[in-house]
Amino acid sequence: MTIMANDVKKKGVSYFDTLFEKFSEIVISVRGKNKYVVVPFEEYEAYRAYKLDMAHEEAMKDIAEGNYHTDTQKHLDTIEQSLKDV
Repeated sequence: MTIMANDVKKKGVSYFDTLFEKFSEIVISVRGKNKYVVVPFEEYEAYRAYKLDMAHEEAMKDIAEGNYHTDTQKHLDTIEQSLKDV
């Protein structure tokens, strides 16, 4: 379900409760562009757990394949370079 940001401004966040009775997610449109998604907190927790599981899986795969290093200076250099790229 897509609503305009002005609807939230006028009706308040309690408007979400009404919408969640029929829809599992709410897209908030700002100036005609979809900008935010609101989901019930339980759904967010499940999504967050999924993302953490995927990150853990990726890290374990990198370790198994030897795609890591233990050189502290190399790690700091990588971080510094990443910050320069921002």
